[in-house]
Amino acid sequence: MPRSSRLLALMQCLRRHRQPVAAARLAEELSVSARTIYRDIGALRAEGAPIEGEAGIGYVLLPGYFLPPLMFSDDEIEALVLGLRWASEQGDAILATAGGDALAKITALLPADLREATESMGLIAGPVRNRPLAVDLGALRQAIRFERKLHLAYEDEAGRRSERTVWPFALAFFQEVRVLAAWCELRQDFRHFRADRISAARMEERRYPRRRGALLKEWRQRQGIPEAG
Repeated sequence: MPRSSRLLALMQCLRRHRQPVAAARLAEELSVSARTIYRDIGALRAEGAPIEGEAGIGYVLLPGYFLPPLMFSDDEIEALVLGLRWASEQGDAILATAGGDALAKITALLPADLREATESMGLIAGPVRNRPLAVDLGALRQAIRFERKLHLAYEDEAGRRSERTVWPFALAFFQEVRVLAAWCELRQDFRHFRADRISAARMEERRYPRRRGALLKEWRQRQGIPEAG
């Protein structure tokens, strides 16, 4: 295993352990010697990684440390680039701009060889013909972010119109449609609203009474969707 890949794998091992872990256990997980672990711990510390501990006690990575882009694996860089390119193609105007800006920042921080590989990467997020929208997806995202109630004018598949006050907590980007997941005060249950059927949306000043994370967790359980990793 190349040294850079081994250092990355060691960081990932440390992230999985919240308590100090012995060098012998790290060595077993990475199929290297304990001496190699001691040497690699020293190398990571020299690069600024906040690793506490010592031989005979164990090592722990303090929270809040982010890997610099040069320590991403090739597959991780490809995943990041493809995801950001997709956001640039499929997101609303603000999200598309943010995706492009984020990609430019990451690319600028990469070593020259990886930056060149990224620019010539053969992974393309192709355009999709989305249905026209009367509502700004950026406004829906803002309501989700700030946990604000939304007043919607909505038309269902049968053409029935209604007005709903909802607690939005997720926006799903499918191939051809965008779907808002929310708790509906009218139905007193979770409901899904296709964005192309929302004719108007007004964000209220009031925050909804539950936390977004709690709503999302309960909705995932109801839908049988595993927790995000």
